[in-house]
Amino acid sequence: MWAVQRWPWWLQVAALYATARLVSACIFMAAALHQGPNPWFPAGPDYWNFINIWDARWYGRIITDGYPSPLPTDAAGNVQENAWAFYPLFPALGRALAGLTGISPAVALTVVAMLAGLGAALVLYCLFRHKASHTAALWGVAFFATFPVSAILQVPYAEPLTVFLLATALLLVIRRHYFVAMPVVLLLCLSRPVGVPFAAMVGLLFLWRLVERGREERPGTHSLGELASLAGLTVVCGASALLWPAAAWAATGDIEAYTKTETVWRGHDLVPFKPWFDAGVDLFGPVLGIVAPFVFAGLFALLLFSPPVVRLGVELRLWCACYMGYLLVFLHPQTSTFRMLLPLFPLALAAALLSRSKAYRGTVLTMFVLLQIVWIVWLWAWAQLPGGGDYPP
Repeated sequence: MWAVQRWPWWLQVAALYATARLVSACIFMAAALHQGPNPWFPAGPDYWNFINIWDARWYGRIITDGYPSPLPTDAAGNVQENAWAFYPLFPALGRALAGLTGISPAVALTVVAMLAGLGAALVLYCLFRHKASHTAALWGVAFFATFPVSAILQVPYAEPLTVFLLATALLLVIRRHYFVAMPVVLLLCLSRPVGVPFAAMVGLLFLWRLVERGREERPGTHSLGELASLAGLTVVCGASALLWPAAAWAATGDIEAYTKTETVWRGHDLVPFKPWFDAGVDLFGPVLGIVAPFVFAGLFALLLFSPPVVRLGVELRLWCACYMGYLLVFLHPQTSTFRMLLPLFPLALAAALLSRSKAYRGTVLTMFVLLQIVWIVWLWAWAQLPGGGDYPP
C-alpha cells in the first residue's frame, strides 16, 4: 500500500480505474453465463458479444449504414425507431479507428469507450483536486468508477466519451479558460444531448459573475474581458446544443426529425414535466404520485445546499442543478434513467467529503459494487417480459 501511495497521481487513478473495470468485467462475464435466448446471439455468449448489445448495435449500424434520409415510417406514416436518436461523435470516432486499424466496428467502438472512460477518470481527478485533497479526490474517482451504472463505461455506449468531454469542459470553466472550452463544448454537444443544461449552467454562471462584479467596491476579480469570454461561451453552448437537431432537419427535410425520433421510444409526444407525474402515479397512486415529483425535486434542492455539496463550488453545483432540471423537464423516467444520472459525477466527490471514515467510504464502495450486480443482471442481461421486450439499461 505504501508503494502505491508513492506512485504519481495519474498512475494511482489509472490503476484504480482499471481495477474497477476488471470488477465490472467479472460481473458481466458471470451474468453472460446465465444469459438465455435473446434478440442478438445464442444463449451463454462470451464477454465481447455480451457487452455489444442494446444501443451498441445502433452505433455499429451507424458506422456501416449511416443515418437514414428520409425518416423511416410505418404504413400509417408514423416515424419508426432510427439512428437519428444517437449523436454522431462516438460512432465517427469508432469509424475512424476501424478505418485506420482494420478492426471491426464493434471492437473499435469498445476501444474508444474504454479509452474515453480512462480519460474521464483522469480529468475527474484533476477537477476534484480543485476542491479537495488528493485522498478525497481519489475516493471521489473511486465512487465514480464503481457507481452502480459505471459498467456502462466499458461498453460501446457514448457515455464515457460524454463524461470525458463534460469533465474537461467543467475543468476549463473552473480554471476560467472560457475560450479554450469552446471547442470542447462543441464536441460535447455532438456526443450526447447535454448541450441545453450546459448552456443553462454557463448562462447562470455569467449572471452570477455579473452580480459579483456589481457588488465589488473595486471591480477587479471579474474583468470585463473575462465576462465577455464567458458570455461568448454561453452563446457557443446555446448554438452547439442546436447543431444535431439542425443536422437531422437538413438531412431529412423534416424540422422535427430529431424530436420525432426521440419520442418514438416514449410512445407519445413530448410534454414537459408530465412523464414524471405519470410515473409517480404508476408507482405511488393518484394522490402520492402527484406529490412525489415535488418531493424529489425538493430533496435534490436541499442536497445542493448540504455542506459537502456546497464545498464543490458554484460551477459544479450549478451544473448539477441545471442537469437535474433538464431531466425533470424533458426526461421520460424509466429504467434508462439510472444511466442518465452519470453526468452528476460531481456528487461523487461530495459523497467522499461527507466523512473521512474508512468504514463509511469502504461501505459505500462495497454497496456500489453490489448494486452493479443488480444493474447488470436486472437491466443489461435480456429476459423477456410477459408482454414482450425487456427493460432497457
